[in-house]
Amino acid sequence: MAEDIDEFEPVVELEINGTLDLHPFSPKDVKYLVPDYLAACLEKNITEVRIIHGKGTGALRRTVHALLAKHPDVSSFRLATRDHGNWGATVAVLSPKGDDRNR
Repeated sequence: MAEDIDEFEPVVELEINGTLDLHPFSPKDVKYLVPDYLAACLEKNITEVRIIHGKGTGALRRTVHALLAKHPDVSSFRLATRDHGNWGATVAVLSPKGDDRNR
């Protein structure tokens, strides 16, 4: 039964284009959203993903970095360059499981 799903939260359609802006989402959803988005990017052969988490207190950035550090398809990640969000965004480089060239 779907008791954990809040029926009143709107569904947000995401364009899978390599940029994930977390601003429209609840922080509690990030631990599910980020891995699902990375998987969708890999399905489209997108291997560089920019995740916009904002600057704020840094809590969301730390959560995103922890998720990326554990993710098997992330070969590296770094804060974005100044013209792509600086410390308000993180760029992750993906390589599919079994692709050890970048590890």
